[in-house]
Amino acid sequence: MTGGEGLLKKRDEAGEPAGDGYVPSARRIERERVKRARARRATAIAALSTLITAVALFLVITNSPGWPRTRETFFSAEYARKALPQVLEGLLLNLRLLVVCGAAVLVLGLLLAVARTLRGPVFFPLRALATAYTDFFRGLPLIICLLMVVFGVPALRLQGVTTDPVVLGGSALVLTYSAYVAEVFRAGIESVHPSQRAAARSLGLSGGQALRFVVLPQAVRRVVPPLLNDLVSLQKDTGLVSIAGAVDAVYAAQIIAGKDFNFTPYVVAGLVFVALTIPMTRFTDWITARMDRRRAQGGLV
Repeated sequence: MTGGEGLLKKRDEAGEPAGDGYVPSARRIERERVKRARARRATAIAALSTLITAVALFLVITNSPGWPRTRETFFSAEYARKALPQVLEGLLLNLRLLVVCGAAVLVLGLLLAVARTLRGPVFFPLRALATAYTDFFRGLPLIICLLMVVFGVPALRLQGVTTDPVVLGGSALVLTYSAYVAEVFRAGIESVHPSQRAAARSLGLSGGQALRFVVLPQAVRRVVPPLLNDLVSLQKDTGLVSIAGAVDAVYAAQIIAGKDFNFTPYVVAGLVFVALTIPMTRFTDWITARMDRRRAQGGLV
């Protein structure tokens, strides 16, 4: 046997590719069979345990003393059919708020992040203001911010300032979420190695050009998953504008529930929000996994 044939035989026995005529060894075939059997067994166990848990919860809930009254109050098919059209009509307002406020949050958050990363003593006042803004609105509960803006701004009676609850509620959402998004963008900017900026400057780019063409593109790519998570949270929190009197999905459900003291419309509104949130969450998970794979393969700077 020649040296090449011996090497080919060894590679075949190790279960590794040995050219176009490669045939898996018996050991590799057995290893793959065991892996598939373990995967099928794990799937079966997971499905069985899930089924048992679901059945146990169903029996505990349906056999509880107050279940008949709870089912009538929270899970009435009649009230669900009555509430669904009005809840969906109010949901359009939530979707418009998500689009408009989401765009404003991204722009303002990026500006705040850039302001916090500016260098040089001349930019200290700007950095201090951006830092104070993010610290204040990250610490202020969103519900309090909404109440202060929605009821405080009209109380000032400023000429030319709107009193529309939708605009004021959306402004409060932008104020709060831009502080969180600014920190996400700042983390992405600071994660870019200083050598990238130095290399850009050595090629003749100014500080602003290096930030715009070299640093920011890398930073934004790195923070896409957490940004999508913030948008998912924003989508849910658009329902809080109902405290200002805006007729969104939540307030539409509240109107129906207040007439007959049946809380099924709240359940309907909650399920509608869940139906919107789950696809966005799964899309975020897919983007995260995709970027992790590209980073592991060295395809993402």
